Amino acid sequence: MRMLVERMLQPEQVAAVAERGIDGVQSVLDKQLVNVGGVSITSASLIAAAVALVAAWFLSLLIRRAIKRYGERRDGVSASSLYTVSRIVHYLLLIIGVLVAMTMLDIPVSKFAVLAGALGVGLGFGLKEIFSNFISGLILLFDKSLKVGDFVELESGVHGEVHDIKIRATTIVTNDNIDILVPNSEFVSGRVVNWTHREVSRRLHVPFGVAYGTDKEVVKRAALEAACEVPFTLSQDGPRKPQVWLTEFGDSSLNYELVVWLTADATKRPGSVVAAYNWALHTALAKYKIEIPFPQRDLNVRSLFGLNGDKALRALKIDAQSDEEESSDTGSVADNDAIDDVRNDDIDRPRKKDERDAESGD
Repeated sequence: MRMLVERMLQPEQVAAVAERGIDGVQSVLDKQLVNVGGVSITSASLIAAAVALVAAWFLSLLIRRAIKRYGERRDGVSASSLYTVSRIVHYLLLIIGVLVAMTMLDIPVSKFAVLAGALGVGLGFGLKEIFSNFISGLILLFDKSLKVGDFVELESGVHGEVHDIKIRATTIVTNDNIDILVPNSEFVSGRVVNWTHREVSRRLHVPFGVAYGTDKEVVKRAALEAACEVPFTLSQDGPRKPQVWLTEFGDSSLNYELVVWLTADATKRPGSVVAAYNWALHTALAKYKIEIPFPQRDLNVRSLFGLNGDKALRALKIDAQSDEEESSDTGSVADNDAIDDVRNDDIDRPRKKDERDAESGD
């Protein structure tokens, strides 16, 4: 047994086995896989190119995580700006990885002209949309008209928060936690409503109706109390205080609007916010015994059983009543919030960020 082990561990035999193994691996690495147009690709060059691409992607991942941690540790840093930087770094490292991989494959620069021509043909036939979405994504990153965290509304009526902007599409997350992938070109060529582009707070109009004959001042008091009960109201006084507008004389009701400025968090939850104000309005109107009307029709009878006027009413055992009643609703023009809103248009209009920065700099 000892002699067998000594014979197996002879240095000459070990060296011979190792040499044969190295020769075998070398022959595999030197094996030619592709030879097209003077470009020869071997197993070794293909493995080196793959390693270069993986290294570039891994380095990009580390840098993006470092940028994200930096933004989480620092207060006041723009999250959208950090996202833009991370995406640009990601694209640059991937491009560098591709160039290094092509160098590993011994593809000369002169061959890029052939590749560019093939790419042009591909763009003309099938890659046009992909290329358009990629360029549109770069425009969105640099233009800052659409940033991560913005709350947008599409032409289809779908609204949600921008989660990320990638090469082909932008991900929008709705309030129901549904991810919608929108091609980047739609944001560049189409119309998009950005609710938080210039400022995060916005004004909300909540319509409601009451019965004819209801005192306007009572309606206003009830609606303002409802606005106070909802925590989404930005301010209770000043130029952005809640207002009550009489907007229309409807067929069956006096139509009002409760106009409120919303907090930053409420701006991104329009459905829930409207529901909250409707709930508070119903509670306040019920508290003041204000009738919420429904469609009605008045029937005028000219004659009944051959009788007219009071005789017809007495036949139905209905006492004639006078329709001429003076209303106790004596609201003054000074209490009309719609007029105040027009007069204070310059005060209420939010200033642009550039103007605020200029003023603070002075």
